[in-house]
Amino acid sequence: MHSPCVVIPVYNHEHALPIVIERLQRAGLPCVLVDDASNLACAAVMDRLAETDGIHLVRLPANQGKGGAVMAGLREASRLGYSHALQVDADGQHDLDDLDAFLDASQRHPESLVCGYPVYDSSVPRSRLYARYLTHVWVWINSLSLSIRDSMCGFRVYPLKATLAVIDNARLGRRMDFDPEILVRLAWRDQPMQWLPTKVHYPLDGVSHFRLWQDNVLISKMHARLFFGMLLNAPRILWRRARA
Repeated sequence: MHSPCVVIPVYNHEHALPIVIERLQRAGLPCVLVDDASNLACAAVMDRLAETDGIHLVRLPANQGKGGAVMAGLREASRLGYSHALQVDADGQHDLDDLDAFLDASQRHPESLVCGYPVYDSSVPRSRLYARYLTHVWVWINSLSLSIRDSMCGFRVYPLKATLAVIDNARLGRRMDFDPEILVRLAWRDQPMQWLPTKVHYPLDGVSHFRLWQDNVLISKMHARLFFGMLLNAPRILWRRARA
C-alpha cells in the first residue's frame, strides 16, 4: 500500500505557509500541519488553513523544535492511516516542483526512504554550507557507510512503519539534530534509501530558526552519541551487511 501525505512542521511562518499549502493542494496532497507553539498570528493562519478538507492540524502546547514537530507529525500521519509522509519545510525553501519525482520514486520503491540532496542557489548562507561538510563526514563515520549523500536536507519521503520503529525505540534529537540522526539510525537497520537532487533556496519569508551556536552544539553532541553507539553496534551492523 502506498498512501502518502505531507507533514509540515510550522513555527512562525505565517507568510510563507499559505503559499506552500496552495502548491500542495494543487497537487492533491493531504497535509498534516504541526503547530510548534507558534505565535498568535501564525496560529490563526493555521486555524484557517485547517478548515480546508485534507488539512489536519496538530497543535503542540510547548515548542519542541523541528525534530519534535516532525516526529509528532509522523505519528499523526500514521494514526490517520497514511503509509508514507513527505516532509516539507514551512518556509518555502524546498522546491515543490520536485513533488512528483519524489512521490513517484516512493511509489516505485515503497520500502525505501526517498531523500533529497540539495542543489543550492546563491541564497544559502556560507556558514551553513561549510558546516554541512563536517556533518557529512561524521555521518559517514557513524553510519559505517558512504551511501548517505546528504543528511541535513529535510525534503524526504518517510516510510512510516520503518521510521516510527526507530523513533519509538530511541531518544532522537528534537531540534535541527533530528534530520541527520534519523538517517544514521535507519542506516544501522539497513534501511533502503533512494537519493534525488532537489533545488533549495533560503527562505521564502526571510525567517530561519537555525540557531548558529546552539544548534551546532546540539549537532556536535548528537555526533558524539552516535559515534559511541556505532562502536557498540559495529560488529552487528557489519555482520548483517556482510551477509546481505
